Amino acid sequence: MEMNKGKVAVVTGAGGVLCGPIVFDLARQGYKLVLIGRTLDKLESRAAKVREEGGECICIAADVTDEAEIKAACDKVNAVYGKVSVLINGAGGNQMDVIANVNEFSPEELEQGHQFRGFFDLKMDRFLDVVNVNIMGTVIPCQVFARDMAEAGGGAIVNFASMNTYRPLSRVPAYALSKAAVSNFTQWLAAYLAPAGIRVNAVAPGFFINDRSKKLMYKEGGTPTARAEHIMYNTPMHRWGRAEELLGCVNWLIDDEKASFVTGITVPVDGGFLSSPGL
Repeated sequence: MEMNKGKVAVVTGAGGVLCGPIVFDLARQGYKLVLIGRTLDKLESRAAKVREEGGECICIAADVTDEAEIKAACDKVNAVYGKVSVLINGAGGNQMDVIANVNEFSPEELEQGHQFRGFFDLKMDRFLDVVNVNIMGTVIPCQVFARDMAEAGGGAIVNFASMNTYRPLSRVPAYALSKAAVSNFTQWLAAYLAPAGIRVNAVAPGFFINDRSKKLMYKEGGTPTARAEHIMYNTPMHRWGRAEELLGCVNWLIDDEKASFVTGITVPVDGGFLSSPGL
């Protein structure tokens, strides 16, 4: 899209599964891309494909929970490309140490040597890591890059929420509470930044498969777990989402013409999961 040529788009978590198609699509639209993530090799691999297709792109290794690193990243972006127009906050995640493998308490959890991981077994340092990357890993880039947008007279931010925004899914308390917080923060920030001409929205992906979720959804040999079967039963489209199926929503939310009066919303892209009666 010629109207986006020369605009600067920052994507955090740019090496991740869900952000891949977003990166390539933004490049095709003419955006100058800034890929931010912890692993430079992953970013450079993705950037190489962008450049092969004629796109402009720089990679910055940075921790989204580190304010100094994100400020330094913004300074680099300004020096190379200028002011930022779009921020896609794709960084986030979960950790196995804070995922329970039972749905509810039983007295066995109070006994030594039990063979499952309940709430009382979760590692609180890891729990805090998950909360930090999902919440502060959204807040800090918003604060840094939104200031850049405000100085330029406007922009668009898309945060990543999840199905946990709407209901606390079993077994993932750290992820659930942090993603619910992302949606709340999105609404707060949208109201705050409206006078600056900055729109703030979120996308809430349903169930998409990545390397971490494969361990929860499939047994060795590829047989679906009971959890995977339950999710499929409660997803009316009866399949996993594909990362490219987020593009329509993301492109709409960052479009300053088609979504010019849209701010403070979280849009589910979930194959109907939230509409399922669960019966």
